[in-house]
Amino acid sequence: MARLIYSGLMSLDGYIADRDGKFDWAEPDAEVHSFVNELQRPAGTYLLGRRMYEVMAVWEHPEDFGDIPDYIRDFADLWKAADKVVFSRTLQDVTTARTRIEREFSADAVGRLKADAGRDVAVAGADLAASAIRAGLVDEFQMFLSPVAVGGGKRFLPEDVRLRLELLEERRFGNGTVFLRYANRSG
Repeated sequence: MARLIYSGLMSLDGYIADRDGKFDWAEPDAEVHSFVNELQRPAGTYLLGRRMYEVMAVWEHPEDFGDIPDYIRDFADLWKAADKVVFSRTLQDVTTARTRIEREFSADAVGRLKADAGRDVAVAGADLAASAIRAGLVDEFQMFLSPVAVGGGKRFLPEDVRLRLELLEERRFGNGTVFLRYANRSG
């Protein structure tokens, strides 16, 4: 069975976006981005909410970025090679290959996807991840803590869940970012 992994960049106070919806304070440098690429390599499917999909869809056309470093091109290649499932009641069309829309989150359907997948499944977007966390589907959490506190906004973890986590890995980066990887032992 594939693992369902929730990964994200966040502030030290637990937010993936500030009160204004901005997350530029968490933009990874070359070292962090290259590490993210290696973590994403085993993922064969991305589960995305509509807003996260709209943010990530730019990776379909890295040529629009102009002259880009190899680690950026590598991430775009990983994005394009993966299947994508967008959970949205309002999105009418997708603009990326290998992408389908699901109108409702179904814990049973995601559980079947995990059971049938030959590669890991990544969930992105705090609201969608919260649904998967509440359903007990997330196997692993990968957190990149940026050295900044933003004082409020969109939380990485939902407020209404209790989790027991086991630290599997930690790493410090030159820009002050800290990576923490946890297994979900909530049972």
